[in-house]
Amino acid sequence: MREQLRKLPGVDNLLKTIEVKDLLAEYGHELTVGGIRGLLDEVRAAIVSGVPCPSSSALIARVVERVEELGRPTLWPVINATGVILHTNLGRAPLSEATIAAMEEAGRSYSNLEYNLETGNRGSRYAHAERLLCQLTGAEAALLVNNNAGAVLLVLSALARGYEVIISRGQLVEIGGGFRIPDVMAQSGAQLVEVGTTNRTYIGDYANAINVDTALLMRVHTSNFHVSGFTHAASLTEMVELGHTKGIPVVDDLGSGTLIDTSSFGLAHEPTVQESLSEGADLVTFSGDKLLGGPQAGIIVGRKDLIATIRHFPLTRALRVDKTTIAGVQANLLHYLKGKAIEEIPLWRMITRPLEEIEARAQAMARKLCDEGWAAKAVEGRSAVGGGSLPGQTIPTWLVALECESPDDLAHKLRQGKPPVVARIEEDVLLLDLRTVPLEQEEPLLGSLISSRKL
Repeated sequence: MREQLRKLPGVDNLLKTIEVKDLLAEYGHELTVGGIRGLLDEVRAAIVSGVPCPSSSALIARVVERVEELGRPTLWPVINATGVILHTNLGRAPLSEATIAAMEEAGRSYSNLEYNLETGNRGSRYAHAERLLCQLTGAEAALLVNNNAGAVLLVLSALARGYEVIISRGQLVEIGGGFRIPDVMAQSGAQLVEVGTTNRTYIGDYANAINVDTALLMRVHTSNFHVSGFTHAASLTEMVELGHTKGIPVVDDLGSGTLIDTSSFGLAHEPTVQESLSEGADLVTFSGDKLLGGPQAGIIVGRKDLIATIRHFPLTRALRVDKTTIAGVQANLLHYLKGKAIEEIPLWRMITRPLEEIEARAQAMARKLCDEGWAAKAVEGRSAVGGGSLPGQTIPTWLVALECESPDDLAHKLRQGKPPVVARIEEDVLLLDLRTVPLEQEEPLLGSLISSRKL
């Protein structure tokens, strides 16, 4: 063992090799030396356990591989062939070209983020998106934070800390990542008051729970699941009437949030932000990166006095967004204001993509794959909106079905490709849904499939 350990070169000797000098030039001293030391520790432990010392050339090859791995980003572009449009694990929907350009421009240069160009004095970063949000929704005021979970936490903390918030037991939801409404309320310092039952809650349940400590009435839209059967929920209109009679604000957490009526596309109706405000909700919270189709953000719209209180609450600074997010949200909102959201925002383009177009693309790709030796055919299927939005709602689509010995092995090979491809497996068949694959990604997708046969 000692003889094998003596064969192991030190860091200084490895740094003198041509290959490692090239690594130093590209990746710098700290990353290269750190990679070498980490690898040498692993090799030394292996030698102690009885593994022979690798040859000099083999060790240098491993050093190069290790340093290159450390120097690569871990966030990769992926081809989403699952047919899930808002795929949370894949970063939800892509952004529009105008949104990307606006974010790039904001990141590239200085900006008037918190500077009033008219007066030359300090301005507010919150003003930039507020005007557009008010114009689109009819709200008196608006506030942008980092995500909708942050928006809900901020509203509860600023308006109900130390007081009670009444909510239906059937709306105590959990979204992705273990984010639970009861936990958020506890974190905010507000006291949760559950009313009704899991499946039925009446406006009288809210009325009976109101007392001098009640700060808010809250409705949480169940955007990521659906309850059917023997159910009843008090309407937002009823809650608003009760709240306003008692002088208690009503908060409507829409979760996904949409400015467009989803029923226009054959989907279930998702309550719009405009509808909540028109029904009298004092505050509405929703996401910027789900059915809005923009960058990740949490949005609060509603009464000017309540927004002002929230804006000056200390937690607001911890949840604020940066200049690139503000620029992206603005650009995305402008699509709606110009009446071009369906044409320009990828989310809506995918939802409204003609079935005939998807069929033609699937048939063409299946033929190309058959020419390459695959057992491929185009079949009918369903796409999902995803992202905790429109639960159970799917859209007709066409799929490329690949029959192979092991769909799991093929799916793994595709995920390891360049670019990585994520597909889905149903009934022992690997499926590719081109609804979520832009035209410009078809050739890379074919390339990954062809390469996977050679592995």
